[in-house]
Amino acid sequence: MNPDKKQVIPKRETDIALHPEERLDIRKILDGLEHYHSPRRPWHWREEACVPREVGDFTYLEASKPLERSLPLPGSRGFGFIDPQADCVITTEIASGRFEDDVRRMRMAAWHGADHIMVIRTAGQSHIDSLMEGTTQGIGGIPVTRKQCRATRRALDLIEDEVGRPINFHSYVSGVAGPDIAVMFVEEGVSGVHQDPQYNVLYRNINMLRSFVDACESKAIIAYGGQLQIDGAHNANATAMEAWKVMPELMVQHAINTMFSVKCGIKPENIALSSVPPTAPPAPCMRLDLPYAVALRDFFRDYKIRAQQNTKYMESETREATVTHTLNMVISRLTSADIQSTITPDEGRNVPWHYFNINACNTARQSLAGLDGIRTMLDIRRDGPLGERVRELKERAILFMEEIIETGGYFSAVEEGFFVDNAEYPERKGDGIARDPEGGIGNDTLYKRADDYFAPVSVHFGQNNIPEPFEHASDAIGGDTFEDPSKIQFIDELDDYDNVNVRIAEKQKYYDNTNLIRPEVEFMADGVLVLTMMLPCDQRHAEAAALKIGEKMALSDCEVIHSQLLHPSEGTYIEMKGKVGFDIDLSTLELPQIVETLSEAEIREAIHAHPMTIVAATVGEDEHSVGLKEILDIKHGGIEGFGVKYHYLGTSCPVEKLIDAAIETKADAILISTIISHNNVHYDNMQKLADAATEKGVRDQLILVAGGTQVSAETAVSSGMDAGFGRGSRGIDVASFLVKRRREMRGDA
Repeated sequence: MNPDKKQVIPKRETDIALHPEERLDIRKILDGLEHYHSPRRPWHWREEACVPREVGDFTYLEASKPLERSLPLPGSRGFGFIDPQADCVITTEIASGRFEDDVRRMRMAAWHGADHIMVIRTAGQSHIDSLMEGTTQGIGGIPVTRKQCRATRRALDLIEDEVGRPINFHSYVSGVAGPDIAVMFVEEGVSGVHQDPQYNVLYRNINMLRSFVDACESKAIIAYGGQLQIDGAHNANATAMEAWKVMPELMVQHAINTMFSVKCGIKPENIALSSVPPTAPPAPCMRLDLPYAVALRDFFRDYKIRAQQNTKYMESETREATVTHTLNMVISRLTSADIQSTITPDEGRNVPWHYFNINACNTARQSLAGLDGIRTMLDIRRDGPLGERVRELKERAILFMEEIIETGGYFSAVEEGFFVDNAEYPERKGDGIARDPEGGIGNDTLYKRADDYFAPVSVHFGQNNIPEPFEHASDAIGGDTFEDPSKIQFIDELDDYDNVNVRIAEKQKYYDNTNLIRPEVEFMADGVLVLTMMLPCDQRHAEAAALKIGEKMALSDCEVIHSQLLHPSEGTYIEMKGKVGFDIDLSTLELPQIVETLSEAEIREAIHAHPMTIVAATVGEDEHSVGLKEILDIKHGGIEGFGVKYHYLGTSCPVEKLIDAAIETKADAILISTIISHNNVHYDNMQKLADAATEKGVRDQLILVAGGTQVSAETAVSSGMDAGFGRGSRGIDVASFLVKRRREMRGDA
């Protein structure tokens, strides 16, 4: 390697910029792509993460530098829309198969806190023996081509400028084309990689020798690029029938790969263990998984931990997956995970959809913020059951490693089926994965280097005889592609049909007219939407009935993606997808007018000049009062803070009582809250209030306002109210309306 040799470092993009109010146009990313070279992209950890940070009214102990642009969690409304960023990197994994759609998803994910974008490559790529060119569509992942990587990195360069945080781009250096891919990744600014020769051997049946030889070269290149390497030991969890029994093996696999990586030149701080809890609910997951995580930290304290949710137990229910994810993050926080991966909650039923990537990122954001500082209040007890289990796991792992050595080493152990055996070591069932050292993909493809072997490259593993007069091997060719990116050969497309240009042409009208939209969950304008329903019958009939409902709604390609029995005879919950074949033109829509809110000063001045009194209550049989109190009370920023005097009549108040109180107090307005909407009772309550005011002869003297989660301005007016305020409404919104409406009633200009 030549760390001191002068290199050509590409400059940042200056010709393109993203604007929050505009969609990302992939055509601009592709334009001139053959000339684009991203600046060198080593792995980047979150900044300013070591000191307590004040965010809004709270002090966070495990936070990092905030984003310049983001979309805070919905609940943040109650805390001033704060968006604390955790200290650990957040991963989102994307696998639609079309990179032009994926970059839009990446942009959304970045706005929701993701800074590690992992692109899943196609499974078949493990068996491809050279670098792919062209941008074919992937099935269950992306073909990792130069064009795909460069376009994605260019888009991410722009996205990170938009959100104000560096973004790590990640994919896989695996299979028999591993070294080729590793070179391309460094050339194209990929900053994180999976590289694990054991993964190739055990799960892709690649020849052992070939896998480890390729890994040497790949890891040398990874070290040069400053990339973060993640291993694949967690795949034993997914492969074993009883995953909680393979924990000692997992640690052994981690040990082999970390030490092998260090010997190949990768710094320990650039090596991350892919840690996956071996169980999931309803197993007693904390009691089983926490000791494993603690033991892992004990053994591998010099390395990073990338915590990932276990997908083995994921079914089609997204709620269960989300809860599992959250429980996993308790362990992440207790054991100081450096990277939090976010498996999408729909992975158990389909290739992840747009909004599930975002849901997973938000689950991580919410959980990590909620668990902030938990280690300052809780200790990991080294005595008692936890300590005993940790010690036992470590002992089993050490014995496992000793037996591997006694057997003749790793290759011999694999040949005898040591790995992914479903018994708890040292017991064995004899059902482990066994591989022939002289078999597998790539067998007989290794050749001993000649004594005078010479490769004119700046990064190489092992013997390389540099001839005189060259100081560095790459001097023989005037510098290689790592040193001079202009030497990189860019091949655009090789297939006349299966390429990104054809796919863009098929969706041309949506690119040219951004007002034209269809629903989508995976690809641009795929027309897919999801219906949820409860059908009062058994599961078998419910699924058939759901498809019939989709047919009667004129949906095509209907498919039940989740069904859950609520009771053998009483009901079944169904989620079904289907497609629509029409577009919506946004320019033709009639949008509700944006109501301009008066300034706080103007509202206070108006109330001071003409004092205002209101009466308020929740009506009907509604006991909910929290939302109404937020509109009223000064401590919540309510109308009281503007000088409005109110009389609160409590909950479940009859409308007649409100009218009488308004007359008695000479009130200007009545505010009602109606949360319950069963049988459209909220409409009835609003109309009853209006009718009662009319009967009492005071309708033209009173301002009638309704609020609630199911209340809209349109429904309120149609039910006799002057205005309606739904979810997200604030005290200033109501106060502004009251002032403006009273002016109208008084005839003031």
